[in-house]
Amino acid sequence: MGSSGKQATRGRGMGLGLALLSALAFGGSGVAAKPLIEAGLDPLHVVWLRVAGGALVMLPVAWRHRALVLRRPALLAGFGLLAVAGVQACYFAAISRIPVGVALLIEYLAPALVLGWVRFVQRKPVTRAAALGVVIAVAGLVCVVEVWSGLGFDALGLLLALGAACCQVGYFVLSDHGGDAAESGAEVPDPFGVIAYGLLIGAVLLTVVARPWGMDWSVLAGSASMDGTSVPAWLLLCWIVLLATVVAYVTGVVSVRLLSPQVAGVVACLEAVVATVLAWVMLGEHLSGPQLFGGAMVLVGAFIAQSSKPAATPPTPSDAAPENVLSRSGGAL
Repeated sequence: MGSSGKQATRGRGMGLGLALLSALAFGGSGVAAKPLIEAGLDPLHVVWLRVAGGALVMLPVAWRHRALVLRRPALLAGFGLLAVAGVQACYFAAISRIPVGVALLIEYLAPALVLGWVRFVQRKPVTRAAALGVVIAVAGLVCVVEVWSGLGFDALGLLLALGAACCQVGYFVLSDHGGDAAESGAEVPDPFGVIAYGLLIGAVLLTVVARPWGMDWSVLAGSASMDGTSVPAWLLLCWIVLLATVVAYVTGVVSVRLLSPQVAGVVACLEAVVATVLAWVMLGEHLSGPQLFGGAMVLVGAFIAQSSKPAATPPTPSDAAPENVLSRSGGAL
């Protein structure tokens, strides 16, 4: 008994460490990508390099789980379109027009938007605490974009960041779909296989949209500037592909297995903090006092929205039977 308790504690500690590593890895993507964009690469080309590079690294995993293509084609297509291509394309396009920290803080409205999906699309009740989280996150967003100054940021950049948040909602919903499969007794697709095929499908979609054959490949042979410091472009690309994509996705998935979707999702909110701090230190993107306060509100609201359990629904006679009682996680990654 004591041994199993120690093992569970060790597993939870490892899960928290991996979730933090995932947040750190994801948070650095914008800091590494923005200098490449400023050096002359189109945002879509940077996204294509990131996703195609990640797909190439994960190709052996995709081959191992090739049966997923026939078993869960809709899930793989949705994951590739929304969780990979949509999120990354909108986010990278946004940071080419607005600060990294602002773009990611807007993207972290996604947990609040998920509640809107649950309440108005799935027509399930949500708790008052979760609704309060939404209100706090939206109020924080008002401070981040400084509405009182007439939206000093690029309007298209803000819309693109909001588009990234909407695509991330698709990621949450698709991940929750896997949880529903487990509850119904169906076989749950291996998350590593879903990630691998998501990257492959995302790469194919982005190839059509980004048209990489027209990319200025010479930029990758040169250097990019990070707040006045010259950095080899190929090194930034390796950072984006290996750390901000492969390591970030894999550690994130493992952390969910060791923890729970809610806990891992809350730790993932640190991604916005990491991105803002790195952009401040490495890119010289300073945020004002009200923006920092608003960012904290967005994160607090996301924390509440992500960690709140769904409101209880009246049990039906079939649900009351002991053999039909199922454990629900109460959230989605």
